[in-house]
Amino acid sequence: MDENIIIDIKRLSFGYPGKPELLDKFELRVKKGERLGIIGPNGCGKTTVFYLIMGLLKALHGTINILGRERSRENDFIEVRANIGFLFQDSDNQLFCPSIEEEIAFGPLNFGYKGHQVKDMIKEVLNTVGLDGYEKRIPYTLSGGEKRRLALATILVMKPKILLLDEPENGLDEDAVDKFVEILQEPGLSYIIISQNRDFLKRTTNTLYTIKQGRAIMAK
Repeated sequence: MDENIIIDIKRLSFGYPGKPELLDKFELRVKKGERLGIIGPNGCGKTTVFYLIMGLLKALHGTINILGRERSRENDFIEVRANIGFLFQDSDNQLFCPSIEEEIAFGPLNFGYKGHQVKDMIKEVLNTVGLDGYEKRIPYTLSGGEKRRLALATILVMKPKILLLDEPENGLDEDAVDKFVEILQEPGLSYIIISQNRDFLKRTTNTLYTIKQGRAIMAK
């Protein structure tokens, strides 16, 4: 397999219990450096694709290859979750520590980084997302845009291979969206963005798909 391929989904099918199949022979391939957008009506399966990639749901049929290996069992996704950053739609679901520095330190400390390393990592990522000097702030006091950037910082600090961003601009004002776009223009990032906002996707992605009848189709 091409070493540049991060995610390779083939003929994947999935349906929620008691409901019609949502994804049918779904296929998607993402290479290092790519910036993909996924658009489509509510309920078409966009967020479900992210859950399947992260191993939060299990496919009925098909294969999910991530970082060169097929992933099917729970243990297979431990490495996946360490290398893919998943930004939820609601930042409050991702923030749970009493201070910003503790939010950002949580991941690195759990992966064995030392205190002095983590301190440098916090400083670097806060600079990246434009929250310099916020280390002691309490997350719930932040604005919606600041919370979204903090949630992104907790992911970026781990230097993931790829980001999965679920409607990251939703509910943000124009200035907050502009700042988020600026962050995503950092060189070296690979990501998939789910959004209903074509203008935002035009500014942040170079390939756009829509989900129709359970499959990913190149959008115009």
